[in-house]
Amino acid sequence: MAFLKSIEEKKFSPLYLLYGTEPFLINEAREKLLANVLTKEEAEFNFSSYDLEETSVDLAIDDAETLPFMGEKKLIILHNPVFLTSLKTKEKVTHDLKRLEAYVENPAPFTVLVFTGEYEKLDERKKLVKLLKKNADVLDAKPLNENSLRKWVENRATSLQVSMEDQAIDMLLELAGNDLMILNEEIVKLALYAADSKHITVEAVEKLISRSLEQNIFTLVDKVVKRHIGEALQIFYDLVKQNEEPIKILAVLSGQFRLIYQVKELTARGYGQKQIAGMLKVHPYRVKLAAGQAQSFSSEELIRIMEMLAESDLKMKSTGMDKKVIIELFLMQLVQPSS
Repeated sequence: MAFLKSIEEKKFSPLYLLYGTEPFLINEAREKLLANVLTKEEAEFNFSSYDLEETSVDLAIDDAETLPFMGEKKLIILHNPVFLTSLKTKEKVTHDLKRLEAYVENPAPFTVLVFTGEYEKLDERKKLVKLLKKNADVLDAKPLNENSLRKWVENRATSLQVSMEDQAIDMLLELAGNDLMILNEEIVKLALYAADSKHITVEAVEKLISRSLEQNIFTLVDKVVKRHIGEALQIFYDLVKQNEEPIKILAVLSGQFRLIYQVKELTARGYGQKQIAGMLKVHPYRVKLAAGQAQSFSSEELIRIMEMLAESDLKMKSTGMDKKVIIELFLMQLVQPSS
């Protein structure tokens, strides 16, 4: 990523704006700045961090305009600049935003000032946001689409000096999901395993990567789609052995079938997968998988299934019936033709 490369090459901007709903990408950029702007010795005197929900931005500007001590640069990170959004909050502190606007237009050359917040979007109508977009290096940390996600996995592997075959990437995404934090941990694990060969194979992924609960539920639903009820039940029994609570399994099942129904309905209305992902606030990769499963159900079948899930949930919460048996009955009902 060009954004990170310029930091690694120590080509610093006096202003950075890091925002979005993908915390791993924001944290990665912040860590790059921490590692490159200052040495450990310099950081002791020239690094500051402010929570703008607790501290006035005026103090941060005073800091930014003060010359560094025993070094050439200062690094100041401003967390939670909620005033850049349209979010309504109970202000604990007051901020002199006019003064901040003036600083953004003419930042101190010896200070690297970083605004960072996990906000889906900023209020583009605000003068301060416009100034930052114009004068700062901006990272909009959006969830990655399928192609970008695959490229990200490939790049992470390369950074760890290993290669990864296409099928291994496919299986990793299938088993581990799309959470970048989890994916990064799994790639590190795979890279250590492949230290000698320098190549990550499908077999390695299959051997080392454990499935998330959500992924197990996806596979369970896939078995139901193919009417392989025995295999679906076996996945459920394995989850119970792993101490997953039946009520939690039912909740994830409900979420998956709700997603399948929503994707089916929105697709029928002419929306594309990227649009659907934005509307439902889920990762595009999940929408793609749900769209594939949706082809095996009619809308009426999906409504019936969601009603069955609601009934199962009510039984779990209001009767003394064995929760495991309730899910077993639900799964067996799924392969029964509707009347």
